[in-house]
Amino acid sequence: MKLQIALDTADMEKTLNMVDQISDVIDIVEIGTPIIMKYGVEPVQRIKQKYPQLTVLADTKIADAGGYECEEVCKSGADIITVLAISDDGTIKGVSDMAHRYGRRCMADLLSVTDITARAKQLEALGVDVICVHTGVDMQAHGRTPLKDLSELVQAVDPAMTAVAGGISLETLPQYASLHPGIIISGGALSKAPDLREAVITMENEIRKEGN
Repeated sequence: MKLQIALDTADMEKTLNMVDQISDVIDIVEIGTPIIMKYGVEPVQRIKQKYPQLTVLADTKIADAGGYECEEVCKSGADIITVLAISDDGTIKGVSDMAHRYGRRCMADLLSVTDITARAKQLEALGVDVICVHTGVDMQAHGRTPLKDLSELVQAVDPAMTAVAGGISLETLPQYASLHPGIIISGGALSKAPDLREAVITMENEIRKEGN
C-alpha cells in the first residue's frame, strides 16, 4: 500500500512549500484539481523539475477529448493522470492509451458511479491502471464515507490496482488498510496538520504496519 497526499489548494507557493517539506517521505503527491484549474500544468512541471524522482499525480479529472488532453498533461511530467469513470469509454481508452504511450499511468475516478463492480471491470478492460473509489467533499458533508465502496471494489478487481479517497484520517485509516488497496489517499488530515511532515511520516508508518 502506498500513501498519496491530496494537495487541494489553489495557492501555488503553498503547494510548492508543502511538497518541499515531504518530497522524501511521501509515496505520491497529488496536484489537486483547484490548482490545475488556476494554473494548468505549471505546478506539475515545477515539482517534477525540482524532484524528478517524485511520483506526481495530476488530478485533471479528464471527461472528454481523452487522448489530446492526456498528452498535454503527460508532457508536463505527470506520472499519473486521472480521468472520470463516468466518461465515455472512448475518452477513457484515449487517456489510457496516451498515458501508456508516454510511460505514464491512468487512474479512473469512480466519483458518481453507482454500479462499482460492473464499471470497474469495464475500466480494467479499457486499460486503466488504477481505479479509485472517491467520496467527494459534498457527499462527505452528508456523512458518507468510501468504505463500503472500497469493499465492493476490491472484490471486483485486484486490490493492488485500487485506490480510495474521501476524508481518510489517521483514526479511520485501519478500516481502509485492512482491505489492502494499492493506494490510500488523504487530503486535509495531512495538509492541515500542525506539522505536515510529521503527519505524513506517522501515516506512512501506520500503513506499513497495517500492511504486514
